[in-house]
Amino acid sequence: MNDIETVKVVVVGDSGVGKTSLVHLICHNEPCPKPSWTIGCELDVRIHDFREGLPAQRTYCVELWDVGGSAAHQNARHVFYGGAHGVILVHDRSNRKTQNTLGAWLAEVLQRDGGGGEPDAFDLETLAAPRSLAAGSGNAVKLSRFFDKVIERRYYGDRTAQQYERRRPTALGHTAVSCSFKEY
Repeated sequence: MNDIETVKVVVVGDSGVGKTSLVHLICHNEPCPKPSWTIGCELDVRIHDFREGLPAQRTYCVELWDVGGSAAHQNARHVFYGGAHGVILVHDRSNRKTQNTLGAWLAEVLQRDGGGGEPDAFDLETLAAPRSLAAGSGNAVKLSRFFDKVIERRYYGDRTAQQYERRRPTALGHTAVSCSFKEY
């Protein structure tokens, strides 16, 4: 069996917005039965078919690092950001304050990761309150495109679809997606 190459995506946002539930939904395609508060970080994985259905299709492992959002742990969170290739920003649609803090979360990840870049330089894709990620649904397609973009930046640089020739991994470049989420 060939080794599956990996990308790292950190999932951040205020405490209690549903990050753990979202990660469980992404990785297991079902609602989280009993979400709990995350202390530190929890790691889950999803196998993703990059450029699915195209000649360049290849399987990758997406590590989703669910980082606890408690302000009490703010000074220690940076240890989880190192080497991140993508960021999922999560907020609670019923609490506007959690949406207003997303810029600060992105800045924290970029600053602590040392990857540089300004939060305004990101093209944020928005997923609307996902209850499911059924194949072919709008949210599933957006999420797949996001993972493809993270993999492209990590392993292929700025090449176009016709130029998907493997190259050495690079630590440059981040990709972000914003997700509004409310557990039902």
